Amino acid sequence: MSSTNRTSNVYFSVKGQVVVPVWARKEFHIQEGTRAIVTATPEGILLKPVTAVAVRRLRGILKRKPGDRPLTEEWTEYKRAEKELEKRRDASRPGSR
Repeated sequence: MSSTNRTSNVYFSVKGQVVVPVWARKEFHIQEGTRAIVTATPEGILLKPVTAVAVRRLRGILKRKPGDRPLTEEWTEYKRAEKELEKRRDASRPGSR
């Protein structure tokens, strides 16, 4: 993912559809048929594409070896790190609080 902060205006169709700008599709490896997770946040709607790149990044996360920490601990740590990354990214955006 790029560290540049770009924004684009998009419009919702009558059916609630939105066209994701080409620069965002390239940056996030979105292709035709890519699924996305839609989440309601205090700031608005968050779309997280589930791409092959994202799946490869997570590949092997469920493999367990004797002596490994419980998966729940690892997952909690992963989610904490992900939230910290999002906070840092949001703080670096122009007009952030």
